[in-house]
Amino acid sequence: MNILDLIDDPQVLIGLAPEELAYQLLQVGQSNLQNGIVHRNVIISTDSPVGQPQRLQRNQQQEVEVALIEALHWLEVNAFLLPAPGINGQNGFRMFGRRGRELLDRNRFDQFRRAASLPKAMLHPSISDRVWIALARGDLSDAVFIAFRAVEEAVRAKGGFAETDIGVDLMRRAFNPDNGPLTNQQQNRPEREALSHLFAGAIGSYKNPHSHRTITISDSSEAQEMVLLASHLLRIVDSR
Repeated sequence: MNILDLIDDPQVLIGLAPEELAYQLLQVGQSNLQNGIVHRNVIISTDSPVGQPQRLQRNQQQEVEVALIEALHWLEVNAFLLPAPGINGQNGFRMFGRRGRELLDRNRFDQFRRAASLPKAMLHPSISDRVWIALARGDLSDAVFIAFRAVEEAVRAKGGFAETDIGVDLMRRAFNPDNGPLTNQQQNRPEREALSHLFAGAIGSYKNPHSHRTITISDSSEAQEMVLLASHLLRIVDSR
């Protein structure tokens, strides 16, 4: 099997983003494994079997090759495909990494692809590893809970509060516009009140419900937006 057996329209292939084309390349790689390895040139080959006409026009060849190389690079950067041990790896042979073996299922692969679209660097360092992995695994509710629990813990530590201080009440006290230890008295009062509402609302909406009952989040984009909000709140706490 090669990629043109899965996507026979070159224009469709060229139009796919690397992360969208990558799953099909993963299938090609699996179909061509020999003793657990496959050469990278085989994965991106568009050659027809001997005696059959080539399926690509000459003017399409270069664009298709670039698209396939980009998708292969995406698989290698994200540890789906790894150099085989020893001389084989040096000569271009690849093996499936743990992630590649686990994510051959299309739904799980798509979960990872959507998570990978969120650069880890955009997340606050205190949550980036745990939250990004949870998103990649499709554990969206866990990712959101971890992120906002970190906000609560950061506010508690930065404001000098006790372990028993939690939730919305903690946020209201920490960012009390008159005497909160984390409020910025350089700002005017409406801004101080707005920030208090922001922290209290975020914890009340995204952290507290997860603490009290099972919450299911099925939209990965929504989960990404939530954890980005938590990262923003953590950076505000850092600045106080």
